[in-house]
Amino acid sequence: MNYQTPALRRALAADYAIGLMSTAARRRFEQLLLDDAALRAELAQWQDSLASLTAAVPEQAVPERVWHAVTARIEPQVLHVPEKRPWWTWLRLTVAVGSVALLVFVGALYNRDDARYRATLLSADAQPALKVEAHENYLQVEPLTLAAVDPSRSLELWAIAPDGKPISLGVIPAGGKGKVELSAAQKALIGKPIALAVSLEPKGGSPTGQPTGPVLYQGALTAL
Repeated sequence: MNYQTPALRRALAADYAIGLMSTAARRRFEQLLLDDAALRAELAQWQDSLASLTAAVPEQAVPERVWHAVTARIEPQVLHVPEKRPWWTWLRLTVAVGSVALLVFVGALYNRDDARYRATLLSADAQPALKVEAHENYLQVEPLTLAAVDPSRSLELWAIAPDGKPISLGVIPAGGKGKVELSAAQKALIGKPIALAVSLEPKGGSPTGQPTGPVLYQGALTAL
């Protein structure tokens, strides 16, 4: 692996700053930092940019309903073992599943995914919370383990360059699933070395053009 490639160095520094690396990868990266001043400067830029998101945000207690929602998502579910059925029942089921799989495969041939970039945004405790796929004109977002949000609040998605201020990409649909349409200026950001972050804002998004609430999720946008 050529660690002198600028794009790779930026991506590694971003992953390290956000906390996306595995233990082995972090050790390798930390060895590189020892003898590479330019790489240490790259990492410092990412750390400063991410730290600025929360520098002016006062601490807020998480509402009790949020903890209840999180607990409901992670508590073990009771498994119900079905009664034993004749072998021909499972044969019919196998044929049906195979037919559905074939239809899905054929459909995929005619509906190719044009996603170019992807990010998995993590919570403060490094749990995958939101998946983001960047298409030509929009972002497709899908919840993984999103905490419940009060109806009077919205989740807003931000792009953060290593040396720039957060730029709003739009409000995430209620429930965390759907499309976020991009303007021409926002589309110009996709493909550059940016990180993504999600903050909790008043209904409809930040009134100031900058994050005003706590930053809940972060992740680096990488090419597919």
